[in-house]
Amino acid sequence: MKKELLNKYLNGNCSAQEFEEFSEWVKEESLTKDGKDLGLADWVSFNPSLENTDDKKYSRLLDKIHHKINLKEHQVEKGKTISFADVTRWFSRAAAILFLPLLGVLLYLMTNNNIQSYLTAEAGVDTLEVIAPIGSRTVVQLTDGTEVNLNYGSRIKYPREFRGNTREIKLIGEGYFDVAHDSEKPFIVNTGKLNIKVLGTEFNVQAYPENQHVATTLVNGKVSLEEQGHDGEPKSLGAMQPGQHVDYNISSGEMESTSGNIDKYIAWKDGKLVFDNEPIKGVASKLSRMFNVDIFVAEELTDLSYTVTFIDEPLFFILDLMTETTPITYTVSSRNKLPDGTYTKQQINIQKRQ
Repeated sequence: MKKELLNKYLNGNCSAQEFEEFSEWVKEESLTKDGKDLGLADWVSFNPSLENTDDKKYSRLLDKIHHKINLKEHQVEKGKTISFADVTRWFSRAAAILFLPLLGVLLYLMTNNNIQSYLTAEAGVDTLEVIAPIGSRTVVQLTDGTEVNLNYGSRIKYPREFRGNTREIKLIGEGYFDVAHDSEKPFIVNTGKLNIKVLGTEFNVQAYPENQHVATTLVNGKVSLEEQGHDGEPKSLGAMQPGQHVDYNISSGEMESTSGNIDKYIAWKDGKLVFDNEPIKGVASKLSRMFNVDIFVAEELTDLSYTVTFIDEPLFFILDLMTETTPITYTVSSRNKLPDGTYTKQQINIQKRQ
């Protein structure tokens, strides 16, 4: 096929006979070496001049094209036939908006998968970040179907589309993951020193920056733990089984493992605050994070612990109940206004009742 006919098609100037000729070429010769070379040349020569708004639409369109190509490649690997009609119909609708030479994109990318080189030029907007505000939980749906529940003050960073051989996200804080299964593309939660690697499962990860531990709780499925080495290469620390909870010490690299009742580690996603023989300093830490206050515990109360469950209860109801069941009392300081107009955190001091 001559390039003139391709240009006529892309500009919508084909006669009925020329369109039939073009369609036959698509079905019979488009994936030959000459066909791919023609598509590549057309793609490389395309240099759009877009306004800011159109540029964003263009970038989103490329994301959708990449997703379509991945789906078609996945079908080819399983021995299925590519449906050109489905893809070209979708491309035609998009072309009506942005006037892209989409056939060149189709021919080139279906066999070469080189769209990523263009997208990485927009690396500044390729990574998204979601933050759960203090005092609230957030649910995030990733593009692969994975669902992430973020606890108070937690955040994740992840790509708009997972490309390459893995699905990797970064977590600061605490998240409960229900990972969509993909045997060919492992899902990795990066917490800095420790990686949690899975194919598809449910698990909880707690990795608050102020803590010296990264805690992982496996609900079902299977996960493997990897320690990030100084050379950048991960080192396997072993696999976890359902119902297992592992505490990893960031400083020493030591791990402690327990099995059994894991509800206290994961109940937060359902609005529950579960303490099972929890030291009072651990209680204070969770309440501080949950309600955005600073709670200080007197040293003489270090040995005090609690076993109780709260369901979406306000802070002072929890504190009052603690004073009724154990020999403690608490005082609340006033918040001070800062020069910039903001206020300091509320401070709560817990002491032993006299």
